[in-house]
Amino acid sequence: MAARRKASLPRVSLDYTGCLSDRIGAAGFTRQQIERSAAGTRAHLKRLRRGLDAGRWGFEAILDDANAAADAQREGRRLGRLAQTLVVDGIGGSALGPLALESALAAGPRRLTILDNVDPELVYRQLHGTEAARAAALVITKSGSTAETMANLLVLLEWMERAHGPRHAQRWSAITDPAKGDLLKLARRLGFSTLAVPANVGGRFSVLTAVGLVPAAFLGIDLEGLLAGARAMRDHCWSAPPTRNMGVMGAVLLWQLATRRGRNIQVLMPYAGRLVAFADWYKQLWAESLGKRLNRRGRTVETGQTPVTALGATDQHSQVQLYVEGPHDKVVTFLELEHYRRDVRIPRLHADLDSTGYLGGRTLGQLLKAEKLGTEVALSAAGRPNFTYRLPRISAHVLGQLIYLFEFQTALSGELYGIDAFDQPGVEAGKLAAYALMGRPGFERDARRLERELARRRAII
Repeated sequence: MAARRKASLPRVSLDYTGCLSDRIGAAGFTRQQIERSAAGTRAHLKRLRRGLDAGRWGFEAILDDANAAADAQREGRRLGRLAQTLVVDGIGGSALGPLALESALAAGPRRLTILDNVDPELVYRQLHGTEAARAAALVITKSGSTAETMANLLVLLEWMERAHGPRHAQRWSAITDPAKGDLLKLARRLGFSTLAVPANVGGRFSVLTAVGLVPAAFLGIDLEGLLAGARAMRDHCWSAPPTRNMGVMGAVLLWQLATRRGRNIQVLMPYAGRLVAFADWYKQLWAESLGKRLNRRGRTVETGQTPVTALGATDQHSQVQLYVEGPHDKVVTFLELEHYRRDVRIPRLHADLDSTGYLGGRTLGQLLKAEKLGTEVALSAAGRPNFTYRLPRISAHVLGQLIYLFEFQTALSGELYGIDAFDQPGVEAGKLAAYALMGRPGFERDARRLERELARRRAII
């Protein structure tokens, strides 16, 4: 991989005016209150730094692993020489990360087909809408045993072998734990190419590992720019003083609003269609990291802020009524784009009509920016907290910045809440129940218990 890009490249910025009390009243805070809270994060930052330096959490260290990035680049390009479509079999971060990168950055002829569910009609439609003769397959599960991923893997194996015969194995790649798990065993048995997810990187933090980089390289996305952007934001988050630090200020604002103003719902609202899948990626990152029953001391806290996604301007006509006049339990986080890759001029037609005359000669981009500003003004006037991450454009470097910023913000928020942002015991409980009900060996006692419990609790009309 080439050297780091220059730090002078355009950077994401944060505008938190819509959280100030002199703008939104009692729901907000004074600038001094926010800055005092940010300055008070030094101990939390030190705890986070210790965990990163000790290797407990590896989402940051992966940015410096040039060999892993080069391996992902080679593997993605290899698959790209074989296929026009890459079928990605994974769930959670294994699917949301690749999809976010494709939606935001892909511009070439290749595409992804994502199998992230076991809905039979959906899987059938996706595979029958994909030309198997021009497809390759990528299966991703860190544990090597995720039920949904392994079930779809078996379906995919039959589909690929039918199209390519015994040579289908060269069209496969598997990303999993480097040392253990059934996917690793199966990949070696069948002769699949394999890459590793670092043991200290959880699925929702894995988009800048092979999990996201292999599909990105297949699509022709600029991996160097993506990683350089993440490193540039890392430098900012660990060097800027707290009151001038986007990662610190973002975490503090959301934590303060949730714990002191009852804003337990965060609406992430991009004003760019290319960022809708990114918003879904963020939704998992925030929800699974911060939604915890116990804090680190074992006390029941049942904490977390519920993430909701909305698209501007579409959801101004479906959700914003609730956000402006409904319960005072939400904060809106805008993603605003300064420059669009393409803009569309509105023709000067039917200028005699009030509803069209003023639009002629302007652009759709100008209208979308005005819609965002109007929504921000309406929320602020109604005393509803909101703030904006402003993106100069959507590029690999800018998206890399945003990925690291949100990962850092999530990790620091875990420290503010006093919980472990890197585990997911609630998800594991559901997985184990599914294993039992599907008859996985070793879960027979659990299966009998669950069957009795389900039979006893039926309430059917």
